[in-house]
Amino acid sequence: MADIWILVAAMAATGAFAGLIAGLFGIGGGIVMVPAMFFAFQFLGYDDPRIMQVAVGTSLAVIIATSARSLSAHAKRGAVDFAVLRGWAPWIVLGTLIGSRIAHLLPGNFLTGLFGVTAVILSAQFFFGRPDWRLADEMPSGPVRWGLGGTIGILSALMGIGGGVFGVTLMTLCGKTIHKAVATAAGFGVAIGLPGAVGFIANGWGQDAVPYSLGYVNLPGFALLAGSAFFVAPLGAKLAHSLPEKTLKRCFAVGLVIVGVMLVREAWLAAG
Repeated sequence: MADIWILVAAMAATGAFAGLIAGLFGIGGGIVMVPAMFFAFQFLGYDDPRIMQVAVGTSLAVIIATSARSLSAHAKRGAVDFAVLRGWAPWIVLGTLIGSRIAHLLPGNFLTGLFGVTAVILSAQFFFGRPDWRLADEMPSGPVRWGLGGTIGILSALMGIGGGVFGVTLMTLCGKTIHKAVATAAGFGVAIGLPGAVGFIANGWGQDAVPYSLGYVNLPGFALLAGSAFFVAPLGAKLAHSLPEKTLKRCFAVGLVIVGVMLVREAWLAAG
């Protein structure tokens, strides 16, 4: 029983941290929640090969709350570019629905390895990325927008993240200020979380990989993470407008490398 309460406290703390970084960096918090849930399910003794799908699906459900809360806080400061959001959201939603189906068809250890490798790669952006890097002066339109938006949705659904990491990087490379990019990327999270959660519920229906789940969305995990994250996200949004990000991003990057290596190791052992 003591172990269960420790786990509950750890999940609540994870949700709070996810909410903080959702507001601070414009990401949905999935980069923290997915590995936390994966290791929590292992700790509880669940050995179904699809526990990674449950971690990803639950994360997407929580991202609805964290991203919506973060988006609202940023919108009050007038930092959200709603023109970008309206133009990109349909293609992100379509990609997310496709990605949720692909995730159901892939082996769990493949998703684990994919998340680990991508976490390590993304850490380089957090550590070395600079807001003054530019590829263009404005966001792409037409077929390029369709393709990039769909790709963001697919990758985000496969990893259970809000798309903010991809979105912030893309927008800053295309001339948006870091604060505008962070704020608008929170909207990407809503466009990913809602269809992603629905897709993971539908595709995982009847799987029973983890008890008390709707498809691939675990209800206790959702309640613990969303409950704590929801109230902390506005604090992160406030900090995003008042604190230098460089040191925080580098600390976060180091954490990503550690988690990524651990997940790659888990996938390697499962495959062996």
